[in-house]
Amino acid sequence: MSNRKQPSKTLYGKSDISRTPAIMALGGYTSSARMRRILTAFGKLFPNAHCALVYRNPFQLLVATILSAQCTDKRVNQITPALFQKYPTPQDFAALRPEVLEQDIYSTGFFRNKARSITAASKRIVQEFGGRVPQTMEDLLTLPGIARKSANVVLGSAYGIASGIVVDTHAIRVATRRLRLSQGKSPEKVEQDILNLVPRNRWIQFSYQFSLFGREICTARHPHCAECPLEPICDSPEKTV
Repeated sequence: MSNRKQPSKTLYGKSDISRTPAIMALGGYTSSARMRRILTAFGKLFPNAHCALVYRNPFQLLVATILSAQCTDKRVNQITPALFQKYPTPQDFAALRPEVLEQDIYSTGFFRNKARSITAASKRIVQEFGGRVPQTMEDLLTLPGIARKSANVVLGSAYGIASGIVVDTHAIRVATRRLRLSQGKSPEKVEQDILNLVPRNRWIQFSYQFSLFGREICTARHPHCAECPLEPICDSPEKTV
């Protein structure tokens, strides 16, 4: 019987050990040394990464986050100034009929569902939380239209609370198919895998750095691998170099 140590079955495929020499030298896909390289690269690429939605208070961010589903942040930012001037408080939104709000948010898409979620969430905030957006994941998840991704945005950007990492479609692509940090099939599983790799004090900014990396460099089609500082420690079959 061979005494040779077998690679451990961990996150990606059958093994966490890559055949690429540069990745092997760092100890594997999810090694602390490779994660330091990734975090350093993100810090240099996007030192000022932050939430792109424009808001003045936690409630405005919560509404903007609901509106951003299946819609660009740019589009949301175009309509929210007039929206918040028209309806300044949670009480104003709570008093609206969804069909009235639909007219103001039509351009963001899925406006009927969003109008129902925003008015219902506003009523719950007014009735159950004294008109203030909750500051815990548990309470935020009781609000209509709010899942973990949105809750992480609100807690991290509005309150500075590192409750998790915002996982969008760009983050999922980069984490699973590109950098191979997770083999999760759901946003929740991908988030949990990443939380185990990234220091808690980096969670908030890492969320936006991760998304920007996927949007601007590690794009869905034709990733810009020649410009990527992580190319030497990436062995994705989707690489373009």
